[in-house]
Amino acid sequence: MADTVLTSAPRSPLGGAAARLAAATRASAGAVRLAELPFLTQVNVRLDAKGPAADAVGLALDLTLPLEPNTVVRAGESTVLWLGPDEWLLVAPPGRERDLETRIRDAAGDEPVSVTDVSAQRTTLLVAGPRARDVLAHGCPLDLHPRAFGPGRCAQTTLGRTQVVLVARDEPRAGFWVLVRSSFAGHLADWLLDAATEYV
Repeated sequence: MADTVLTSAPRSPLGGAAARLAAATRASAGAVRLAELPFLTQVNVRLDAKGPAADAVGLALDLTLPLEPNTVVRAGESTVLWLGPDEWLLVAPPGRERDLETRIRDAAGDEPVSVTDVSAQRTTLLVAGPRARDVLAHGCPLDLHPRAFGPGRCAQTTLGRTQVVLVARDEPRAGFWVLVRSSFAGHLADWLLDAATEYV
């Protein structure tokens, strides 16, 4: 059997872009904040939203799975994004994958549930600051006005011609998470840096 233990530290897909993102943040004098939030735990969960597993999983995670389309529920350090009528993405601090998978499976018991660790599939970019919506509006087809896409909203959409999951964070001045596939992260970081130059 192959050894699956990591022998070296994980590498972020945007590790080489950290200095450029920080420089753009400084140059904007606070108008735009760009940063990568690497290695967040991301667990995809699929189950019957009206079945007993939904309540049991919610109790195990100490939160309620959001049932309204494109909404977000946050409890403590965990955030759950509605992705579809029977699909959610659980986002948590790094290193929580196995614990969360185990808790979800144990809570579901014999009920049908799919739990998949997708942490390595995507990285997360933070876009914050007073001009964050303006930067994102350059390349996102959604109406990003706070009345249409305010705190606690999420959507699967495109940004700079790249498929992303966009999350309007609910903490004051927290900005947005942009979850992007690792293979497209460099392209999207370059796009965001170019879009932010207007505010430098």
